[in-house]
Amino acid sequence: MASSSDPAAKTRGYIPPQNDGESRLMKRAEELCRVAESRGIPRYTGFLSDREQMLAEAACHKAGCESFRFWGGFEGAERQVLCIEPPDAWQEEPTAYLRMQTYDSGAKLPTHRDYLGSLLGLGLDRACIGDLLQDPDDAAVFYAVVLADKAEFITVNFTSAGHSPVHVETCTELPPRLLTGPERELHEATVSALRADAVLAAMMHTSRTKAAEYIAAGRVEVNHLPLRAAHEAMYEADIITVRCVGLFRLAEIGGKSKKDRQFISFYQYCDKESRTLRIKCRTLKSGNNGLCPQTGGKP
Repeated sequence: MASSSDPAAKTRGYIPPQNDGESRLMKRAEELCRVAESRGIPRYTGFLSDREQMLAEAACHKAGCESFRFWGGFEGAERQVLCIEPPDAWQEEPTAYLRMQTYDSGAKLPTHRDYLGSLLGLGLDRACIGDLLQDPDDAAVFYAVVLADKAEFITVNFTSAGHSPVHVETCTELPPRLLTGPERELHEATVSALRADAVLAAMMHTSRTKAAEYIAAGRVEVNHLPLRAAHEAMYEADIITVRCVGLFRLAEIGGKSKKDRQFISFYQYCDKESRTLRIKCRTLKSGNNGLCPQTGGKP
């Protein structure tokens, strides 16, 4: 994973485009900046991932554009729209909210994966769909943030998720209980070095050898990019995804212990989020003799 970061820095620097798709995204963002500023009209992208937001922001700076923001329908949204809004131009609301409810019960309740798969099954691009949030007070209800110009189409055509019928309606806002954020506990550890295998081993409570095996098998991503080698450096705010295991965020890199070990603090995503990942892996494994088809092994 290429990086322009200074090895002595705590935070990771800008990582340039890694493939043609990322290069096209940056060119598109630059073009939207030019159109918005030359014509004095707002321009919007679809929903972008964390990594895509970083690239889009870099493209805006490259184009000399300062009148932009990211918005995902609520503060703290993971997937967000790039909003380029020149001064004095009218502003549009690029997102809309949908409430989706099934009247099935028990084990038949659709999961996040079911809802997302069914929405994409309507022929929608992933960029049309933002965050999907399960109601913490009612497991039969999900809320979706979508592009405003797709809301009516989804309301009319979205009738089921998984094997369950679903009723969809638009709403003017998300319930406040959805916006408190996932519960996370801050963990602390010490590592011999800020190498990926050492940090991952501390987060997963396993050996460096086992952590290196996860990396070599292609099961680890950092900031939505594949982690290529166990010796790569880790930085504050890095998001580590271990396929079929869970998500971690390196919150802080502290000082050294008396034994010259590095203090780190990290978040492991809450049980509900990890459980969603485990359900996804079990679903994928069900038709593959108990093995995860993406890794060939058990999670």
